[in-house]
Amino acid sequence: MTGLYFSGPAIEVARKLARDIGADATFVEADVYPSVDVLPQGTFDLVYTGIGTLCWLPSVKRWADVVATLLKPGGELFIREGHAMLWTLCDPRPDGLITVDYPYFETDGEVFSEEHSYVDHESVLDSPTYVSFNYGLAEIFNALWGAGFDITYFEGHDCVPWNALGDVMVEGALGEWRLRDRPERLAATYTLRATKK
Repeated sequence: MTGLYFSGPAIEVARKLARDIGADATFVEADVYPSVDVLPQGTFDLVYTGIGTLCWLPSVKRWADVVATLLKPGGELFIREGHAMLWTLCDPRPDGLITVDYPYFETDGEVFSEEHSYVDHESVLDSPTYVSFNYGLAEIFNALWGAGFDITYFEGHDCVPWNALGDVMVEGALGEWRLRDRPERLAATYTLRATKK
């Protein structure tokens, strides 16, 4: 297994954990786009992308091309990601309303400033300003098809593994959160599997 991440301190923690449990794992520090220069191209059986990855990347097409470059023919991509509709919704509001505040389709990104990250800690971030990106499902599918993938599985889910909308959500089975009232109204996450031709 090979892990890729942009944070040196996180890579060191991952390496220590792998050593502690005797896992055969390599961890590489790099951003996603230049990963094709530091990882062996066309050799991986599987690429996994977790929730909250695509929102940091300014081009979903370029991401799909990188994944295709790293996978060997017949290799698979597996994604569990926040649904584009979820990313359009407002942060928790005191009136409990859920409103569409952000773009569904690809843009140059939305600028946010938050003093604390989603990771539980007390200190204030040195760089609180960041840019977040959203991609509609058609944009993701088209990027994958354009990079030479067959999409073999897709499923939407009404749940997400964190409380994304405050009091309007409730925690359920397996620690997943869904709307308290009529959860079928919101596509919160999805899973997708694709095979490189």
